[in-house]
Amino acid sequence: MMRTHSFLTVLLWSSVFYVVHMTPSQKRTNKHSHSERITGLSENDGKTLHRTKRGWMWNQFFLLEEYTGPDTQYVGKLHTDQDKGDGNLKYILTGDGAGSLFIIDENTGDIHAAKKLDREEKSLYVLRAKAIDRKTGRQVEPESEFIIKIHDINDNEPKFTKDTYTASIPEMSGVGTSVIQVTATDADDANYGNSAKVVYSILQGQPYFSVDPETGIIKTALPDMSRENREQYQVVIQAKDMGGQMGGLSGTTTVNITLTDVNDNPPRFPQSSYQFSSPESAAPGTPLGRIKANDPDVGENAEIEYSISSGDGSDMFDIITDKDTQEGIITVKKHLDFENKVLYTLKVEASNTHPDPRFLQLGPFKDTAFVKISVEDIDEPPVFSRPWYLIEVDEDAKEGSIIGQVVAQDPDIAKNAIKYSVDRHTDLDRIFNIYSGNGSLFLSKPLDREETPWHNITVIATEINNPKQSSQIPVFIRILDINDHAPEFANYYETFVCENAKAGQKYELECFGQGC
Repeated sequence: MMRTHSFLTVLLWSSVFYVVHMTPSQKRTNKHSHSERITGLSENDGKTLHRTKRGWMWNQFFLLEEYTGPDTQYVGKLHTDQDKGDGNLKYILTGDGAGSLFIIDENTGDIHAAKKLDREEKSLYVLRAKAIDRKTGRQVEPESEFIIKIHDINDNEPKFTKDTYTASIPEMSGVGTSVIQVTATDADDANYGNSAKVVYSILQGQPYFSVDPETGIIKTALPDMSRENREQYQVVIQAKDMGGQMGGLSGTTTVNITLTDVNDNPPRFPQSSYQFSSPESAAPGTPLGRIKANDPDVGENAEIEYSISSGDGSDMFDIITDKDTQEGIITVKKHLDFENKVLYTLKVEASNTHPDPRFLQLGPFKDTAFVKISVEDIDEPPVFSRPWYLIEVDEDAKEGSIIGQVVAQDPDIAKNAIKYSVDRHTDLDRIFNIYSGNGSLFLSKPLDREETPWHNITVIATEINNPKQSSQIPVFIRILDINDHAPEFANYYETFVCENAKAGQKYELECFGQGC
């Protein structure tokens, strides 16, 4: 039995080897180099037998996957030297796929693969074979186990983990800066041949980028790539198996690469000087105009701060930064006076708020421009010489006498003539009047200090050529007292004197009247 077992095993091994290598004359066996002593009792004489068992190391048998030939693929043959060819023995195959994938001719022991096999679905099968006597059902050979490993062919192309990759890298990066790593996998057997050996190459994106053929790491290939010149790049990477050799299968992926901004551009004014004008009546804080320095960078790299560095108008005007538009807004800081100064010059500076030290060598990250502001004359109302007037006059002043004068003038260059008037709402009794030509106040009615000691009136000055331009001023008139009244008793008094009264005798007066 041991001898027959050895013969069966060798035949099966040889058959599988023959199928894989298509060389019928070749036979391949793997034997253990050691021998094993076993002791048993024979059925005939009961004597102790000492026999040497030749052990076998069953290796993996290989069968081509995806076989597309016209016939079923031959695997091997089971045979025992006890098979006389009379059909008395029956060969049985069990295990993975027996009866469905692997079919055995029970009479001849020939094994065939009934279906096309896919290594990526299942790479090896474990089967067991035995031979039995049809009449007695007794095993003539002990059951033996062997493995069929599906031999890989290059039937799978490399596949990337993503159809599209997205990456970004700062502009101005040095050559060889890593951008992103792409990865492709191949379902073929990596341990057999080069079917799963993937090599990366770049199909689109040169000369800006390169790819490491072994790792799939994409790197920059050109120096000083500027976002301002080009921001988006589309790179196509190919992964090819068979080590990149001709005949290998391939797959591709797209990598969208964006250059992110760095502050490598200073702000620049598009012109060297600007001209604005302002009416002299503009209130402090009034915006006069906007200027803008251009910066091709984006985000905080394009943020600009404006300031007035010098100029004869630095104390009269200001500049603020509009954070939304990055513009400089020129505003009035103090009241303007056309008659005092008609033209101002400012030196304005625009500078980046977040400079990058790496690019300071390119020059100062700021720029300057001159701003000229002309002041426009406005027809202003007359201006009095004082903010208010106080006039004192005796109460016995005669009607028509001049009691004082107010003075106003047109502040404009035209120096329009002025006329004066009294606001009659403040002098209902029309006690005072004014000469319209020179602002002299005079009395129209007599005064009485004891009746009214103060008069508060308003005088109006109006431009003759433009009555809409007028100003008014308060005039406080104080009436001065004079000695124009004799003493008077406040009440009527009565007394009675006796006819025999003596000189120096005192009597009480009796008061009659409202105040008693």
